[in-house]
Amino acid sequence: MSGALARAAFYPTLLYNVVMEKVTSRRWYDRIDSRVLLGALPFKRMSERLVEEEDVKRVITMNENYETRYLCKSSKGWQKLGVEQLRLSTTDLTPPSVQDLTKGVNFILDAPEGSVYVHCKAGRSRSATLVACYLMKVHNWSPEEAVSFIKDKRPHVMILPSHYEVLRTFQQTLSD
Repeated sequence: MSGALARAAFYPTLLYNVVMEKVTSRRWYDRIDSRVLLGALPFKRMSERLVEEEDVKRVITMNENYETRYLCKSSKGWQKLGVEQLRLSTTDLTPPSVQDLTKGVNFILDAPEGSVYVHCKAGRSRSATLVACYLMKVHNWSPEEAVSFIKDKRPHVMILPSHYEVLRTFQQTLSD
């Protein structure tokens, strides 16, 4: 998706995600394993809850700045809660780079304790791709195995063919 189209679609699709969470069985976030939570934008009002109830110590933001500017805590806001943030800006419906995926996986694995909240706008594509890479590294899984595991926990995940390409490239870096 082009940057301009992603910007134009941001608020309508965010509203869609909010409505879907209210009227379906979709959850705003889901625990993938003891270390990782995969979810949608952590609105300011839910940040404290994530820290208190889910023991979030790190956050990986896969959004571009305009997506989080008014809705989410800034890095300083997270720091005040004792949370370290890594921003890996990625355009919506575009796969993250292998370099960013590697940074994100290492950020998860280097977490000394607690949970890591990995998010994009809806917790369906960008962030799910990163979580799949984490699972591939930890469990030596194929992209398909990792995505299937995530979909068991978060059925509305949407990994596009371009995301699978990046997952396969990431998998090659694991065997090098």
